[in-house]
Amino acid sequence: MTTQEALDLFRSTGALLEGHFVLRSGLHSRQFFQCALALQQMPIVERFGAALAEKTRPLGAVTVISPAMGGLVIGQEVARQLGLRFIFAEKEEGKLVLRRGFKLAPGEKCLVVEDVVTKGGRVQETMDIVRQNGGTVAGVAMVVDRSGGGVDLGVPTVSLIKLVVEAFPADQLPPDLAATPAIKPGSK
Repeated sequence: MTTQEALDLFRSTGALLEGHFVLRSGLHSRQFFQCALALQQMPIVERFGAALAEKTRPLGAVTVISPAMGGLVIGQEVARQLGLRFIFAEKEEGKLVLRRGFKLAPGEKCLVVEDVVTKGGRVQETMDIVRQNGGTVAGVAMVVDRSGGGVDLGVPTVSLIKLVVEAFPADQLPPDLAATPAIKPGSK
């Protein structure tokens, strides 16, 4: 799948939004990838999952782990396409943790899968969970890399869309964004 094909799927589903958005990172942006709108269509989930599975198969992971909520749908599909186990980290008292009896074997190779990455905070938090629970991180896969490859996670990283999307601290907004009310469409 090419970047253009993936972008076309976002546009056709209304999942690439234009306006003034506050991202989970606290940064402000003119564009927002609302993956949930694209990932509500199972044929699109299957296409994205197949493309990410193809790119990550050589990493040799045995388990896919995603941070809840955004990474759940695509993470499960990548695991299905690869024939691997799927687990997820979820918030407990504001922090991502493994729950529901999920365990990792010592040295278990995990692939972290997320929908959208801007600064990589939730991916890094998930990688830390893998390591704290005795596993190793084989790599990271994401549908959208908003940093254009600028986030260094220290492991092999793949994406379907890699764009530098302008993002601004709240106190450094350009005049057009400052004049437009901001909305926060993502998960908290």
